[in-house]
Amino acid sequence: MKTNYFLALITIFLLLSCDRLPEVSKNKSLSYHFDQPACIWEETFPLGNGRLGMMPDGGIDKENIILNEISMWSGSKQDTDNPDAYSSLAGIRKALFEGRNDDAQELMYKSFVCKGTGSNYGKGADSPYGTYQLLGNLYLNYNYANNDTVSVYRRELNLNDAIASVSFQRGGVNYLREAFTSFAGDIGVVHLVADVDKALNFTLAMSRPEHYSVSTEGNDLVMRGQLPDGIDTAVMRGTQYESRARVVLPKGGRIVAGDSTVTVQNASEAIILVSMATDYFDKGYRNQISTLLANAEKKDYSLLKKEHLASYRKLFERVELDLGNSVNEKLPMNERLQAFAADTGKTKDTALAALYFQFGRYLLISSTRPGSLPPNLQGLWANTIDTPWNGDYHLNINFQMNHWPAEVTNLSELHLPLIEWTKQQVASGERTAKSFYNARGWVTHILGNLWEFTAPGEHPSWGATNTSAAWLCEHLYTHYLYTKDTAYLREVYPVMKGAALFFVDMLVQDPRSKYLVTAPTTSPENGYKLPNGNVVSVCAGSTMDNQILRELFTNTMDAATILNIDTAFVQELAEKRARLMPTTIGADGRIMEWLEPYEESEPHHRHVSHLYGLYPANEISVTKTPQLAEAARKSLAARGDQSTGWSMAWKINFWARLHDGDHAYKLLGDLLHPCVDQGTNMVNGGGTYPNLFCAHPPFQIDGNLGGCAGIAEMLVQSQNGYIELLPALPSVWKNGSFKGLKVLGGGEVSARWVENRLAEASLKADVAGIFRIKLPADSSNLSIKKNQKAVSLPVVDGMLSVDLQAGDNLLLAF
Repeated sequence: MKTNYFLALITIFLLLSCDRLPEVSKNKSLSYHFDQPACIWEETFPLGNGRLGMMPDGGIDKENIILNEISMWSGSKQDTDNPDAYSSLAGIRKALFEGRNDDAQELMYKSFVCKGTGSNYGKGADSPYGTYQLLGNLYLNYNYANNDTVSVYRRELNLNDAIASVSFQRGGVNYLREAFTSFAGDIGVVHLVADVDKALNFTLAMSRPEHYSVSTEGNDLVMRGQLPDGIDTAVMRGTQYESRARVVLPKGGRIVAGDSTVTVQNASEAIILVSMATDYFDKGYRNQISTLLANAEKKDYSLLKKEHLASYRKLFERVELDLGNSVNEKLPMNERLQAFAADTGKTKDTALAALYFQFGRYLLISSTRPGSLPPNLQGLWANTIDTPWNGDYHLNINFQMNHWPAEVTNLSELHLPLIEWTKQQVASGERTAKSFYNARGWVTHILGNLWEFTAPGEHPSWGATNTSAAWLCEHLYTHYLYTKDTAYLREVYPVMKGAALFFVDMLVQDPRSKYLVTAPTTSPENGYKLPNGNVVSVCAGSTMDNQILRELFTNTMDAATILNIDTAFVQELAEKRARLMPTTIGADGRIMEWLEPYEESEPHHRHVSHLYGLYPANEISVTKTPQLAEAARKSLAARGDQSTGWSMAWKINFWARLHDGDHAYKLLGDLLHPCVDQGTNMVNGGGTYPNLFCAHPPFQIDGNLGGCAGIAEMLVQSQNGYIELLPALPSVWKNGSFKGLKVLGGGEVSARWVENRLAEASLKADVAGIFRIKLPADSSNLSIKKNQKAVSLPVVDGMLSVDLQAGDNLLLAF
């Protein structure tokens, strides 16, 4: 009877997993697996619902599930206004304009930094800056009737379902575990099943490295505590938190509560419900925790799972990508990555790229949601107190890269937490603008956290970057360009105007070049050599600053024009924009990174900031600015491919914009390079960990999300005012299809290709407008249907234009 029962259970499990798009479920395996428990954190599976996170390691005798909550931050708001900063600004600028950049940098070290410890050089757990950290560990200590050998072990993450599962056999008993963070119930769910009666016995415990207590209340296991605010280290006055686990036994068994553990005896099925929260959003967080638990406890497992799947799939199933099948899909992911690296042509496992693309979408869906916080450097997953770089919001690319897939991969609402977070920084940014620059408007620098930190960082070589607010405003306007929501634009326009107003005041004329420049500033984290041999980071003006400011001024001007406001301000921005140094090609044929042809101190530096105009902006274009595009190509060649994980992800997007699909794919191969060897030893360099987390190293989620965006960029582009399908298709992706990618102007596109040639494409208008589509060179057999009726549309210079109303569909067949 036990075998039939377990087969029936597996059948139900599979049936509950089949409510998905037919194209995906029948043809593609959107899952990956291991044949053993995780030995390191980078082998565990990330689960998240945009607020809560769980990472089960699949242990057999002892399983650890790391618990995360996106607002689990130490620290507090602080006064960062440095009274000496503004008084030193004139001296810093004078030194820069006299070519004494090293003197200017030395003066900045002494005066033009934040008040206090800043980020405490990435060790902010006990400082006011704070750190994002794990909430805790949920331990399941299993007690088996015998110590027989474990067989047929399989640990899997299913991206279609956002469910992690473990199955194995021991002592003639089949065990199945499933875990998910419910998108519907906002609670963690762990389901345990044994196919032999009374074979399920385990003890629950919870802990974290510091600042916690564990107890039982009834049969609930409760962990609670408070984090330091960084000001008073003797008394905990920071974020309060709680985690509460409750066990439900649908088929009987016994629950025994101890002082700090809960034990389950003689069960065959158990549901563990885990509710957790902090007081960041809701001072009544304990009531919130209890209410969520009570609601979940009323439902059986099948209903909890069904509701979770329905809520999650509304987001995930919007996009499909098929790049073919591979026999390597049968391999555990650690072996699959090794096989991909050994395949020098990277031709045998094209399906891995499609899985990696969908894994990026999965991570974004799992690490943020409207009304919550945006994903940090690790999304919402952390396994330590001292999360690398405080697990904060790095604003000189990393935070922005996290959101590159949001619009194009049809997850537009997941842009909103960044937008709301940006609006929240304005008041602090206005104080920083006044204190440090005596300027109007608002500014923020490289560092961002939960506590509205907007001042320069504690070290000018990286902390002086002051265009982060301008870069954030690019995201505000991009969301409008994809949605065409003028009510939203009117809401965010003051934020954009404030960022532009800061630079209206802050820009000064370089007496040597006569250009308006940002001074002081940097080209993020990079340095250059002065004629005297000194290596300096601080400069007057940088190419990235000029590109970002041209974009900010242009977007703000366009927004004001759309809203029919601020005519005089538009004219002022136009005048300022005209006085910025244009993107310039140096004597070596490359894009200049600074105003002067300095020698890089680190030629292969991970940041390629002077190509911001190529991506994410659209100042540099193969078709519109071919000379700049060629110079960008030479710049990338000189920088080299090999770098940190997120840097290689950025370069995928660069090469896609240059319409070089094979080079973009080569970078994707580099990004997927395994960073753990056949054992559990870390390998130096950027790449990918066994659980597909991107290695900076260590783990940073921006590489995953930037790589996801890069794959989309290879398949469709729309930044030049028209839709271009397969602009950077690698030669190895001979046959494939995608569905549901978004383009500027409010359109949704799909395409299928055969032998590297576009076979058919469709466009659905979400917003009324005129859409332009660049046709392939050989389109003599083109047929067009609009709303399923054959139509004839004019084609001018290889460009098809069509006026669509919201809901209209256009189908092109070649």
